[in-house]
Amino acid sequence: MTSSTAQPTVQLPGNVRMPLLGFGTWQAHGESAHRSVVAALEAGYRLIDTATAYGNEDLVGRAIADSGVPREDIFITTKLPAERVGREQRTIDESLRMLGVDHLDLWLIHWPPSRGGLVDIWRKMIEIRDAGLTRTIGVSNYSLDQIDELIAATGEAPAVNQIKWGPRLYDEELVEGHRERGVALEGYSPFKTTRLGDPVLADIADVHSVSPAQVVVRWHIQHGIVVIPKSVTPARIRSNADVFGFELTDDEMSVIDAMGR
Repeated sequence: MTSSTAQPTVQLPGNVRMPLLGFGTWQAHGESAHRSVVAALEAGYRLIDTATAYGNEDLVGRAIADSGVPREDIFITTKLPAERVGREQRTIDESLRMLGVDHLDLWLIHWPPSRGGLVDIWRKMIEIRDAGLTRTIGVSNYSLDQIDELIAATGEAPAVNQIKWGPRLYDEELVEGHRERGVALEGYSPFKTTRLGDPVLADIADVHSVSPAQVVVRWHIQHGIVVIPKSVTPARIRSNADVFGFELTDDEMSVIDAMGR
């Protein structure tokens, strides 16, 4: 897998296509952050996820520049800390500078603001998107009720909601709720939310001669849910991306879904 064209994507508003497989950089710091992003791009990942709060945007940006992969082939996501209400413009300007790019592909509000301003910060996100600094905007760790509040106030739904997700958190109603609102679901911490030694995953992995982690990644993709596994180990980075040579059956998908019940 060496090209973004080889990867399945989800359609976002504005005719933007987001890869279903991405690379997360939470807790990645120093040279290991730089090396892991370079390794991820070499392995074929084309979605790179970071955040202002991670403190590694400069390292991610340097890795992107060093990778040799054209900017237009990389989908870059970063996140606005919720406490920066009123400082949205300054924050995205700094993110762009640190990443070494002139626009983002997706900018998320990292958490719902705890002191009000839920709609105000969303209006500012829309304004910044319309100015061309990011192709799409979304949220992270929002409930459906909070998303509905944004829609009611502005008439515009977030393109994406990034939440903690994995087989043990599977909730069909939540998946359908996002789908009904036209919001793409993106899952983080796919392995932390899953016991990879679970016999269900182990048995399915054996059938396909893959690892349980690969089964979890593939499960997300077949549900049309964006997944962003993270690692700083090159072999695991490559393995987590090597999920396009097998397909889970409908029965296997159902058995994994049942882990969340």
